[in-house]
Amino acid sequence: MYWRLLRDNREFRLLYAGSLISLGGDWFLTVALLDLVLQLTGSATLASLMLLCQTLPIFLATPIAGRAVDRMDRRKLMIAVDLIRAVACLLPLFARTPAMLPFAYAGVVIISIGSAYFEPASQAALPNIVAPKDLSAANVLMGSTWGTMLAVGAAIGGAVTMRFGRDVSFVADGISFVASAAILWRMRSRFAEERHHDHPPLVESIRETLRYARGNPRVLALLTSKGGYGLGAGVIAMLSIFGKEIFRAGAFGIGLLFAARGLGALFGPFILRAVGARRDDLQYRLIGFAVLVFGGGYMALGLSRSLLVGSLAVFAAHLGGGAQWQTSTYGLQRETPDWIRGRVFAADWGFVTLTMSISSMAAGIASDHFGPMIATIGVASMAILWAVVWGAATWRLWK
Repeated sequence: MYWRLLRDNREFRLLYAGSLISLGGDWFLTVALLDLVLQLTGSATLASLMLLCQTLPIFLATPIAGRAVDRMDRRKLMIAVDLIRAVACLLPLFARTPAMLPFAYAGVVIISIGSAYFEPASQAALPNIVAPKDLSAANVLMGSTWGTMLAVGAAIGGAVTMRFGRDVSFVADGISFVASAAILWRMRSRFAEERHHDHPPLVESIRETLRYARGNPRVLALLTSKGGYGLGAGVIAMLSIFGKEIFRAGAFGIGLLFAARGLGALFGPFILRAVGARRDDLQYRLIGFAVLVFGGGYMALGLSRSLLVGSLAVFAAHLGGGAQWQTSTYGLQRETPDWIRGRVFAADWGFVTLTMSISSMAAGIASDHFGPMIATIGVASMAILWAVVWGAATWRLWK
């Protein structure tokens, strides 16, 4: 089924290829930025701040971005965003001293604001690019794109950063955004249905989205699943600390841990879809269990004493994390009509980035005060608690 979809659907094949290229460059950038901050400052809090700059601006931009995704030509919007992010990737080149680090943070903020537009547009467009019967498989493949390029991009990014320097990684990410824009330009599919709804002002648009979510309990449950997961997902900020300081493996250690994260995210959606036997409601019920696996894996990382054991723990954690992410995304695509889908996905993206931002900063501050192992175990326990609460509260919705 997966190969048939890629072979027969040219538009999806182009979207998939563009995602591969762009995401690979992103993970080059992430590893290089974390290595830059830790080398210049040695501060876990500032490393977490870098991850905060990748997430919090998304939350702040999503109300405007979601409305734009439902009003504008989604394909042209995504192309424009890619080109802006390509320029932003070059700003970290100016960060040569601790005093110049704001250039790196500014570049990350611009890239993350772009993501507030790009990701909801891509997710909202997917049901219009593939047939309904292929939507589940398309989501698994797009999830595998993220996981594959996290694994490959992070591992290669760590090696390239050590061998050729961080500047090469920054330029490579910029080139990847230009390539993604070129691929999107070649696409001819309609990224949205014909629009017959009025476009209310911003405040009313936000209220309309909230009313829709409250009136559809299944949509509301799927919206909150990622946000609650984000309360524990800030533990990901600890990967750079474990790779560089606990396991003492430098940029290579950071890259390897991120690669293990990517491999888990790659296989997790395939496993959950196989276990769910293509029954949507069963897959939704397994979201809580997937978050439980995520939290347990990071608790194991907190107890790890070697890079190998830590990598295996991270891999196991993101089997659950990847499965949760793609299943909740697929559910929202199935449950939400096109006219409001962009705003729903913007709300979804904004909520999870807000909770991840708070969680990342909490993890960094706790690491500086109590040590990375205690911080990792403490934040991971939040994911386990959320898995239990969300699973119990939503169990009866999935019939």
